Amino acid sequence: MADFDDLLAANHAYAEDFTLSGFDGIAHAGVAMVTCMDSRIEPLEMIGLQAGDAKILRNPGGRVTDQALVALVLGVNLLRVNRVLVVEHTRCAMASSTEDDLKGRIADSSGSDASWMTLGAIVDQENTVRADVLRVRTHPLISDDVIVGGFIYDVDTGLLRPVV
Repeated sequence: MADFDDLLAANHAYAEDFTLSGFDGIAHAGVAMVTCMDSRIEPLEMIGLQAGDAKILRNPGGRVTDQALVALVLGVNLLRVNRVLVVEHTRCAMASSTEDDLKGRIADSSGSDASWMTLGAIVDQENTVRADVLRVRTHPLISDDVIVGGFIYDVDTGLLRPVV
């Protein structure tokens, strides 16, 4: 486990001031966010929240996948989520490459064929955000009372731009 020594040391330092012991797991601000796995995105900080306030769901491109939708259903029905943000971002690899290009780059890097895998390249970010927001809004297990918005986050300015 020596490859993780730096991270385990950081974890021990984190645990020294750990304040979430006994936390109930509820989204105390009533917020859930679906966003990209991009390391330039700090989901809680960018909307003024902190640990315990929101459910954060991350995946390539910030898409409302089947699994993200399951998490949103759980969040809305069991964890007091009443607002959902769908957040894609500028300069996203998923939105700046074609599906074939991404598969080719993965094949080159891994040395294995990646043509069989669906990656989910995004052709039009705004339309994708609209479609994902609609997918959440029309899900039969998510109440019409839940507020759903779609945004594009600018990784160079830190600003969210509303789409829908």
